[in-house]
Amino acid sequence: MKYENITDNIASKYLGRKVEESCSYDPSLLVAVPRFENRKRYDIDNNNLPFRGWDIWHAYEFSTMTENSLPVTRLMKIKYACESEYIVESKSLKLYLNSFNMDRFGKTVDECLDICKTMIEKDLSEKLKTKIVVEFLNDNSRRVEIFSEFIDLMKFVDDKTLRIENFNESPELLLANLGDSKNKYYLKFDSLRSNCRVTHQPDFGDVFIYYNSKIHIDENSLVKYLVSFRSEYHFHEECCEMIYKRLYDLLNSDDELCVCALYTRRGGIDISPVRYSKNCTFNGFQDLIDINIFARSGIKQ
Repeated sequence: MKYENITDNIASKYLGRKVEESCSYDPSLLVAVPRFENRKRYDIDNNNLPFRGWDIWHAYEFSTMTENSLPVTRLMKIKYACESEYIVESKSLKLYLNSFNMDRFGKTVDECLDICKTMIEKDLSEKLKTKIVVEFLNDNSRRVEIFSEFIDLMKFVDDKTLRIENFNESPELLLANLGDSKNKYYLKFDSLRSNCRVTHQPDFGDVFIYYNSKIHIDENSLVKYLVSFRSEYHFHEECCEMIYKRLYDLLNSDDELCVCALYTRRGGIDISPVRYSKNCTFNGFQDLIDINIFARSGIKQ
């Protein structure tokens, strides 16, 4: 097996294939994919990461039943640290969660959810060799008005004159200049598109970028760079880390940086990776994710 094929070979166990869904709980369906390959390609030292962060998954259609066959359906959140050696492959996660659909757990709804939470945390923790936190979300989750801090990148762009020609990841597009004092920048871009590295199906998402630096990254060049992912084939977590690393390389070592990529759901599951510098003081990414998720789910806030 060639080194560069390790990730694709592992991830393609179910991706792009017809798979019969299990009618009963089956943790053997889970597939763990190592992170190291893509990180090595972009000079990210797996043993000395230039960031901290989380991978946050939302399963909008998790469903199971109580012992007396009462259906229980919830929006489920799964969270684990980016320092973990593995990510979970998305189709295997969907197949695994669907294996709960026709099984029965607990005498009451609350007992059913508690049992499922414990089982899922245990199964994923063992498969990914890291701590997993599972939470079932409801309309009691808090709402924080934090979107207003972020400025749409397209407001910096003259759409009549800006010409975009690169559709493969092109860090040379990024331009920056040094100012006299540090400034905080809150930027968002709602037209990120990349593609699954195995099935080549398109994925769409919003990118939120915060940085605090004397260096100013030209917004027009940032738009061009983000658009250059349009023909890239990577997992969501990889794209987030690539964007972070390219911006990190432009900034000073003591600057704050946070990149949050909120992908839209496909197959009932979305992925929201977050990467931030070890000195980052911006702690609102969790609110960004929660607000975005409730907006997509239709759950009242």
